[in-house]
Amino acid sequence: MGLILAIETTTKNCSVSLFEKDQLISYKEEFGENYIHSESLLFFIQETLSTANYNLYNLDAIAISKGPGSYTGLRIGAASAKGLCYSLNIPLISISTLKVMAYAMSNREDSFYYCAMIDARRNEVFAAIYDQNINIIRDIQVDVVDKKTYIDFLDKKIIFFGDGAKKCKTLINHKMAVFVEGIYPSSKDMGVLIYNKFIQKDFDDIAYFEPHYLKDFVVG
Repeated sequence: MGLILAIETTTKNCSVSLFEKDQLISYKEEFGENYIHSESLLFFIQETLSTANYNLYNLDAIAISKGPGSYTGLRIGAASAKGLCYSLNIPLISISTLKVMAYAMSNREDSFYYCAMIDARRNEVFAAIYDQNINIIRDIQVDVVDKKTYIDFLDKKIIFFGDGAKKCKTLINHKMAVFVEGIYPSSKDMGVLIYNKFIQKDFDDIAYFEPHYLKDFVVG
């Protein structure tokens, strides 16, 4: 049937969604300044399933947003997803957090480039750049942002978004640069991408899966 539970814990937004194939049928999420994942994630999973009249044993797969992002958030999300997959004997699907963000933004705003950004503390951001078809143009890396960091992409319209974009807005002053604030990763945006991986049987090894931390200690 393709009943997939999606978990997103890479930032301050704790988010769980349930998809039947690529269609969202239930979700629960909350943005908390103090990172509520450890206290709330399992409750969110239970509520998301019960709202749709399902339980854990109905699931065909679990998907996890694999980062980059908060070290603590990623660790909690990955441990929960791996534990459930192992106990239920169902596959694990992982998807890049920044790719999910870019896919969601491409459905919302037209642009030539999409630069998804997550705050990496201090003056750094986790960032990747995608085209209109969500092909990756510049891979994920940690950027120290100044006015020249993205100069090679400012020949065309580029949208900067995510909680890392706020710190870049005053540094990048260019007519091709558009900034969209208030954007956080959400499990609600994962449906199409994770279902594509599900039907292709593009699964992760539960025992060896590790989130994309990118930095050793980004404690949230």
